[in-house]
Amino acid sequence: MKKLLLTTTALVVLASPALAADLAARPYTKAPPPVMAAIYDWSGFYIGVNGGGGWSHNTWDLVGGGREGSHDSSGGTVGGQVGYRWQMGQIVFGVEAQGNWADFSGDNVSALFATRNRTKTDAFGLFTGQVGYAWNNVLLYAKGGAALTSNTYTISNAATGAFLGSNDNTRWGGVVGAGIEYGFAPNWSLGFEYDHLFMDRQTVSFGALGSDSIKQDVDLFTARLNYRFGGPVATRY
Repeated sequence: MKKLLLTTTALVVLASPALAADLAARPYTKAPPPVMAAIYDWSGFYIGVNGGGGWSHNTWDLVGGGREGSHDSSGGTVGGQVGYRWQMGQIVFGVEAQGNWADFSGDNVSALFATRNRTKTDAFGLFTGQVGYAWNNVLLYAKGGAALTSNTYTISNAATGAFLGSNDNTRWGGVVGAGIEYGFAPNWSLGFEYDHLFMDRQTVSFGALGSDSIKQDVDLFTARLNYRFGGPVATRY
């Protein structure tokens, strides 16, 4: 029995250095770092420029005398916008003010007189609220609020083109629109937007020529470039 114990002890003693060496030879593997995914943050103040085109549909009705006719005034526009957005999860809220120079012009011959009625929209402004849904750096949104247009109305002789009268008009109305915006850098985004302006009717006086009740609607298509003031994109684990 003593001989068996001695033999077992000797085997353990002989095996221990080899076992220790085997354990020491195993390589140490460091745990991989957590994976970070970038999240685009739409929150903050922004300022930008826009440009595109549009047209206004204008219907002239002589006050007390019947319909003179309608025409579309089309052309280009360029302007700028400033706003603020805040993000809650994937929902984005915002407010924005936009001001544009425009050159929308068109005319038609009156159905009642030998005259030509012309409408020119010189400028417009939009004051809107926004709500959108963000897929990281892609934002789809709807907007609505108040709209303002500045117009010049002119009456001329249909045969000779001689000037007969004109009046300037600034009118308030409503606007609804939708757009999509793509954040291509932490603080820069490019977007495309459509807006429809409901300007309703206003009576415009032309002195001795009488007055017309003029109804106006406007459609706008613009491309937009925005710079957002704030930090880089957020990150999550």
